[in-house]
Amino acid sequence: MATSLEAISPVDGRYSKTTAAFIPYFSEYALFRYRLIIEIEYLIELSHPGFPCEGLFTAADVEKLRDLYRNFSTADALKIKEIEQSTNHDIKALEYFIKEKLDEMGLSSSREWVHFGLTSQDINNTSIPLLLKEASEQVLFPAIQELINKLRSLATEWKSVSMLARTHGQPASPTSLGKEIYVFVERLESEFSKLQQTVWAAKFGGATGNFNAHHVAFPKLDWVKFANGFMQRVGLTRSQTTTQIEHYDQLASYCHNLIRIHSILIDLCRDMWTYISMEYFRQKVKAGETGSSAMPHKVNPIDFENGEGNFSYANAILGFLAEKLPVSRLQRDLTDSTVLRNIGMPVSHSLIAIQSLQRGLSKLLLNQEAIENDLNKHAAVVAEAIQTILRREAYPNPYEALKELTRGKSEVTLEDINTFISGLDVSMEVKQELLSITPSNYTGIISY
Repeated sequence: MATSLEAISPVDGRYSKTTAAFIPYFSEYALFRYRLIIEIEYLIELSHPGFPCEGLFTAADVEKLRDLYRNFSTADALKIKEIEQSTNHDIKALEYFIKEKLDEMGLSSSREWVHFGLTSQDINNTSIPLLLKEASEQVLFPAIQELINKLRSLATEWKSVSMLARTHGQPASPTSLGKEIYVFVERLESEFSKLQQTVWAAKFGGATGNFNAHHVAFPKLDWVKFANGFMQRVGLTRSQTTTQIEHYDQLASYCHNLIRIHSILIDLCRDMWTYISMEYFRQKVKAGETGSSAMPHKVNPIDFENGEGNFSYANAILGFLAEKLPVSRLQRDLTDSTVLRNIGMPVSHSLIAIQSLQRGLSKLLLNQEAIENDLNKHAAVVAEAIQTILRREAYPNPYEALKELTRGKSEVTLEDINTFISGLDVSMEVKQELLSITPSNYTGIISY
């Protein structure tokens, strides 16, 4: 591929600059490298005291072995692909690649310990959760946290901005613009904390999960303890009772958790889009940028639309993965293998969407005049406050009285409200209390 213009997927084409951070995790080169990490670390683990390769490697040998994945190059990846042309099996091609490297290093005596007792899924079901774990922790999680931080900053900045609320699309009790933003902060923090606690589960136990080959060769060794310790050292949690493949239940949980985060952010995108359409916000204009090919005046909320679209697309893939991966015929079929290769797609679209949303938020210019005009135009929203105080004072039928004054009217001004209050048979002290209520100050408790 000469340029990104020739990419089939927009992840590697139009949005390639945004998703470049994921190349070390989700590219085929990256998958080869993570498989190599598992194979090499397993070989080293076998050389620990009490296990078959004890004493086979010096400390210097161990460092040379690790250099195979530390210095793994695209040329190395292409070599594996070349071997695969003959084997028609990518993991076997990797095994032969490692054996060639061992010969070059003068470690030919260790050749047959490579991939000892393992099946392909011992490598795939450890390398893929490991690369997803590190992609999440190094790229996705910081992007989510940065977005939460941005929203918290805006919530603080706009905390004192009174705003007309709308329930069912109709004017409702006033609120604070900052508080409405903070609603998303609280929701995101709750779900993000769960995402950060993801159990990165892995399958490691031979052809059908029972260590058959390991046990028959070395029946006195505690292979379960060995595998548990090995998985822990590479940063994963070993599923104890498996078929040939990982259950994928924890991966499904990760997908569902990310779906919930995306759904919250879709909600935010739509709210911000609506506020812009109501002119509560203007948007910063970038020199040379075009909003519409036909209407020169337009500044479209494209960042929020792009965010919503990419979050929605990511959710479609995540939902499919969460439903498909945990289902396999008997001890395994191959459907999980081809499907799992797409794990980078929804995470990439997540990053694209987060970046779009961040751009949109950075362009917002508060139009306080429009917010105040809208608030003052709907003075009827203080009717709730008035009838509640009148109830406190045991005034007869206050709800019905306010309903008669306000419901269904095209416009109720603050002057209309004050005239109503002046005619009430209540004490002057209560009248003053009622007259002090305005749409701008009737915002309740803003406690964050």
